[in-house]
This record gives sequence, C-alpha cells and structure tokens, in this order.
Amino acid sequence: MSDLKVFRVRGRQATEIPGASVGVERDLQTLIEVNMEAMLGIRFLATEYRTGRHRGRIGSLGLDESGTPVIVEYKRSRDQNVFSELPVGLAACEEKRL
Repeated sequence: MSDLKVFRVRGRQATEIPGASVGVERDLQTLIEVNMEAMLGIRFLATEYRTGRHRGRIGSLGLDESGTPVIVEYKRSRDQNVFSELPVGLAACEEKRL
C-alpha cells in the first residue's frame, strides 16, 4: 500500500498537506489518545491496557458510538506483525465483557 495523503480543500482547490514521521511509537500513541474522539470518533478509555491472564497489553482501548470496544495498536515500521497481537486483545475484551 502506498502512503496515505491528506489534503486541505478550499473551494475547488485541493492542496496536499505534507506528512511527517514520529521518532517513537509512544509519541504517536499519545497524539492519537489525546485526540481520539476528534480524529476517530472513539471515546478513549485506557492506554497500555493489561489483558490479564493473556499477559499482553492493548496499545489504546476505546469505545465506538455503539459501545463496541476498539483496539488501536501502533507500529513504527511496516514489517512489524500487528495482526498476531489482535487475538489476545480480542480474547481479553470478550473475557472482561467490554
């Protein structure tokens, strides 16, 4: 997948807004958590939420408009396998009935 682009639209003119990378995942995580409602429409609940007996952590945990748990994980590089972490987060949410 190519990089996502963001544009500012004024009238009929679209201007690309240049992107920037973050140095560490934690900086991005903090930015998203502080602005989660505005950016994603998700009510922020917890950071680095412990998954109990599964011995894992969920990067950011929130609730969508219908009260469904939303898990947000952060990866600095593309080669990190975030999908291997999702079953643990899902099991923890189901177990704690979030």
